[in-house]
Amino acid sequence: MSQALIDQARKVMDGNDRGSYTVPTHGLYPFQWNWDSALSALGFSHYDIDRAWVEIETLMAHQWADGMVPHIIFHEPDDGYFPGPDVWGTNRVVPTTGITQPAVAGFALRKIFDRSEDKVLARRRLANLLPKIHAWHKWFYKHRDPEASGLVAIIHPWESGRDNSVDWDEALEGVPMEGVASFTRRDTTHANPDHRPTDEQYRRYIWLVQTFRRLGWDNAKLHDASPFRLVDPGFNAILIRSCDDVAELAELIGDPDMALEARAMAAKGRAAMESLWNPKLGQYTCYNRAAGILQDTPTVGGILAAFAQVPTARAEALVARINLLSQRCVYLVPSHDPADSSFDSRRYWRGPSWLIVNYMIADGLILAGQEAMAQRLLADSMRLIEKSGFAEYYDPISGEPCGGGDFTWTAAMVIEILKVQKVPA
Repeated sequence: MSQALIDQARKVMDGNDRGSYTVPTHGLYPFQWNWDSALSALGFSHYDIDRAWVEIETLMAHQWADGMVPHIIFHEPDDGYFPGPDVWGTNRVVPTTGITQPAVAGFALRKIFDRSEDKVLARRRLANLLPKIHAWHKWFYKHRDPEASGLVAIIHPWESGRDNSVDWDEALEGVPMEGVASFTRRDTTHANPDHRPTDEQYRRYIWLVQTFRRLGWDNAKLHDASPFRLVDPGFNAILIRSCDDVAELAELIGDPDMALEARAMAAKGRAAMESLWNPKLGQYTCYNRAAGILQDTPTVGGILAAFAQVPTARAEALVARINLLSQRCVYLVPSHDPADSSFDSRRYWRGPSWLIVNYMIADGLILAGQEAMAQRLLADSMRLIEKSGFAEYYDPISGEPCGGGDFTWTAAMVIEILKVQKVPA
């Protein structure tokens, strides 16, 4: 374990710490992001357990009455980001967006509780947070799975966390651009435009936001009103895994009813994941619910499904898939297959490798008994850090740093990997 590298990671995290929440990086992302925040709490949990709890508590303090936890919380005014609170128009006391993000907070909460030495205080904090996270999970299955299939849909690419993935291209073609007023993007002033989503994609993103705003952000209406309804295996895997962890934590605080509900949601979701298996590719793929089509897009979302602790045969097939990808790149795991014509090694989620994804895939593979591949993914992650520092994401061919620099969740993953997995640095 490299203490010097851990110290560097802590410096990055402390630089992005705003007291009760972290920003992903200075300038490019000046607010609190949902899944960034939860994953960043894992880093804090190794050296400041109270700060880890506070990160999750701040996130959940902005939960909506219906259970939804927004994807951005605009704690302080900052005109350096578009679209800001005026575009979203959610009319909250502390402005937030009106969509959500991957529900990784339940997974993070279990890690934080397990690492808390003062279990009396930890149980008290857990008893306050756990019902909120469970309510969020129930919100997903109520409002994003109206036919009770066991799988939830995202209604905006930003909800996935994989904003411009090739997974969304076909569905986005059905999203209009008419009626979207001119706007000035801020992200391309902080990062290379060649690393970011295109202007056309942004216009479609904003059309969806405007449509949801006209519906008053009523989650009883948004799923069916959106022309973009995608069932993402990675997104569902994170939700399933967090339901597992909520069930375990509910037992600890003496709430068997919550535990039973959480286990039932996880079991149903895990069984339904089989409908997303794509034998042609040997991995899971997205289902376009609006079109009724299982897609053939070979993205990392289908490999991230491993996080849900998939059946042994599926885990073995995913390892074979990763091995194939390793022949096409230098640093695992590319967010899109380099052999596909849509691959772009530097553009956000259309090719680059991300430490948070490597970490979650590895974690799931370890549970499935695929230790060797898990260690390979974690080792590749550390190679990227050593080569290019704490970037937002990396070119999987050259290892070049892309996106924002001094990135919080990248630093958090370095601490988590070095402290827990003991990967040599």
